[in-house]
Amino acid sequence: MKIAIDAQLLSNAESYRGAGVSNYSRELLRALGELVRAGATPHDITAYVHARQPGLDGIEQAVTALRLERPAARIAWEQSALPVHLRQRGADLVHGLVNVLPLAAPCPGVVTVHDLSFVRTPEKLPPLKRAYHTALCRASVARAAHVIAVSHQTASDLQQYWATPAGRITVVHNGVSPRFTPQPAERIAALRRQNDLPERYLLYLGTLEPRKNLDLLLRAYARWAQAGSAADSDVALVLAGAKGWYYDEIFRTVTALGLAGRVIFPGFVPAADLPAWYAGAEAFVYPSLFEGFGLPVLEAMACGVPVICSRVPSLLEVASDAAITVAPDDEAGFAHALRLVLEQPRLRSALRKRGLVQAARFSWRRSAEQTLAVYEAAAARRR
Repeated sequence: MKIAIDAQLLSNAESYRGAGVSNYSRELLRALGELVRAGATPHDITAYVHARQPGLDGIEQAVTALRLERPAARIAWEQSALPVHLRQRGADLVHGLVNVLPLAAPCPGVVTVHDLSFVRTPEKLPPLKRAYHTALCRASVARAAHVIAVSHQTASDLQQYWATPAGRITVVHNGVSPRFTPQPAERIAALRRQNDLPERYLLYLGTLEPRKNLDLLLRAYARWAQAGSAADSDVALVLAGAKGWYYDEIFRTVTALGLAGRVIFPGFVPAADLPAWYAGAEAFVYPSLFEGFGLPVLEAMACGVPVICSRVPSLLEVASDAAITVAPDDEAGFAHALRLVLEQPRLRSALRKRGLVQAARFSWRRSAEQTLAVYEAAAARRR
């Protein structure tokens, strides 16, 4: 079977475009390529990318001649030129890795839906982005021979909001790369020196945008700091990640709370450095209002870091009982969780152990194998 994969959102940019769904695209393609090279699948897989990507051995890369980094150009290409390429290549199936399919494709399609945040929390997105995501994702789901949801939460949302039949949805969880492991002390020490980090810090990692609920985290951190002991006065809060949209309020909150000296914004963190950033933290804190999956929680657990996260369904799927979970609107609850983790070494140790066990349940190889099974089922139904 000739499988074509639309991977145009795979990006090397040191911004929010190089994280999230770009990371999903890269890791899934890498795992699919490993299966091809191991002879575990007979399928011919081609990924359409706007720039050649390293580390995708086993996957043919079709690099588009046009520069498609801009959303408008990418959308136009996906919906006009890509169907022509699929016909010329004789593709048997096309997979849209990020919420969208070429609607005029000449072959069956599989689409991965990461979340329906643009439906559930529309006020958190710019209007044009919200309108595009809603229209094209809904049309793609309706056209798809099968839908991959990255969590049971996303599968449930597809059924609730768009009445997508359960039989057309398969949940395939994200994996975690083997490079996310506890790190040696010397690497963590080097990271601190290179980035002028304090000895102790709490870490959030993700795009700076409203859905991540960082205003509440800042208020909870300020509340904890005000009531905390002198021994913990050196614990900084690191908000790592690129600026997304509507992020100015985050910086205003830091100023209003008098936290300018204690909150650090390192910006986008290169992928190679992520394990050390996680492993060096006292705890990883992820207060998101809503997630499709919540990959940073999984990566942090794999690095042996205690995790505090929102008690929302998708994050509970990932963390299970290996994290302290708090309602996403509970400022006092997050402050209390910070105090527990920072003041109780035995709790930190228990969370580390449980997190490592939980993270071991997820792998990109398993995700790739389950994705191939979806391809084969979708193609069989078409025949």
